[in-house]
Amino acid sequence: MKRTFSLSVLLVPGGLALVAATYGLVRLATGLYLPDVQDELGLGTAAAGLVSSGASLAYCLGALLGLVLATRRARTLVVVAALTAGGGALGLSVAPDAPTFAVLAVSASVGAGVVSPALVEVLRRDPVVAGDPSAQSTVNAGTGPGLVVAGALALTLLPDWRAAWAWSGLLTFAVAALVLLAARGGGTGEQAPSVTLPRSWWSAHRRVVAASLLLGAGSAAVWSYGRVVVLEAGGGTTTSVVAWIALGVGGTAVVATAGRLGRRSPRTVWALTCGVTAAATLALGLGSGSAVVAVVACAVFGWGFVAATGALIAWTLDVD
Repeated sequence: MKRTFSLSVLLVPGGLALVAATYGLVRLATGLYLPDVQDELGLGTAAAGLVSSGASLAYCLGALLGLVLATRRARTLVVVAALTAGGGALGLSVAPDAPTFAVLAVSASVGAGVVSPALVEVLRRDPVVAGDPSAQSTVNAGTGPGLVVAGALALTLLPDWRAAWAWSGLLTFAVAALVLLAARGGGTGEQAPSVTLPRSWWSAHRRVVAASLLLGAGSAAVWSYGRVVVLEAGGGTTTSVVAWIALGVGGTAVVATAGRLGRRSPRTVWALTCGVTAAATLALGLGSGSAVVAVVACAVFGWGFVAATGALIAWTLDVD
């Protein structure tokens, strides 16, 4: 029993680190390294857009897979997340050409899709962590710190983007192993029934699904080309990477505003945060020649995007 409780202590920080790795270090990092990848592999702008679209589709498919299987195969999904995200990152570090890079970048996004529903179930089944209402929200906050760590790697290693991807892959495998080790100690709770998504679910959630798709489409420009825009406007490598780190700082800052936002209706928060995200995107596009504008715009965008995803979760719970 003592072993179980000691391992449970590792579950929340391990889950936060796994979200940070699969989202911040892998799924969203393609845009961070894109300028350097383009220089070496000749990946064109249009091809980069296709990679971003394919990665988003892979992420959605992974999320649906996780939603269906998490109640029965949560630990298996953690392994899948490690193999796709961590293995994909290691593969990206040795990609010989643009087509190979594109395929690996798309497949690596599956890990972020499957890991969130898997961690929900892992936390639910742990006898210690399940009683902590803040555990899940803490784990979900990993995206912002992941972006900050990715930026720190970039500052340290660029233009060697291959080394950055290799470290991202190794870190993903390490934190996945930590989660599996911690999860081994917890969870004798009753298994939840398997999840299905009947037509009535899609009908009830059609507006939330549409809002999610619109957020993904509207934010793709910054995630895919944000650093490219700053570089082309005259900002150096350091400025463009600091702007990327600001994305993570802004996303992490959502924790400080969560209580105030939680007192408003999800639709009101959705409108507010989407407006902020749109304004930040516009500011980055028009003012990327200024280092201050670029960094501030990215920080505001990071807050708006992460807060908007939280509003979508709250909206979904409202519908349910």
